[in-house]
Amino acid sequence: MNWYLIHTKPRLEVCALQNLEQQGFACFLPLIRVEKLRRSALVQVNEPLFPRYLFIQLGSGSTAQSWAPIRSTKGVSRLVCFGQDPAKLDDALVAQIRTHNQTPVLQKRHFTAGEAVVVSSGPFIGLDAIYQMNDGESRVMVLLNIMSKPVQLTLAPSEIKKAV
Repeated sequence: MNWYLIHTKPRLEVCALQNLEQQGFACFLPLIRVEKLRRSALVQVNEPLFPRYLFIQLGSGSTAQSWAPIRSTKGVSRLVCFGQDPAKLDDALVAQIRTHNQTPVLQKRHFTAGEAVVVSSGPFIGLDAIYQMNDGESRVMVLLNIMSKPVQLTLAPSEIKKAV
């Protein structure tokens, strides 16, 4: 049994994983926990560590399961190949990824204290600010310089963006 790589259709990694597992294939989809803005609120979601890819364990020889159903599985684009041969992955590499993936680390999408930001909507649109901290789950606190005086302002996370 060797590990190979499946290239999936866009955002169908989980669908491909489920369909391949229903057919009896051993698969692995490494995930990462990410903060996302959804309807002006920060939520934590699991996303594929390698978008559009998942690992599959396949045997070779006459006793191995047929590889033919893989390419017609819903969500699967193709088996990754180099030339005509499917690309074998090192077992130690996959084992290491599996070990590290048992406790997904939260990857924060947003800002750090003291980071320069720009207000992107609302009455203060276009003003430069300094990110201070999250104020609860759906608000952030920034520091604006208005009339040569720093003023704290609480906004929705969707109302600010990183300064360029």
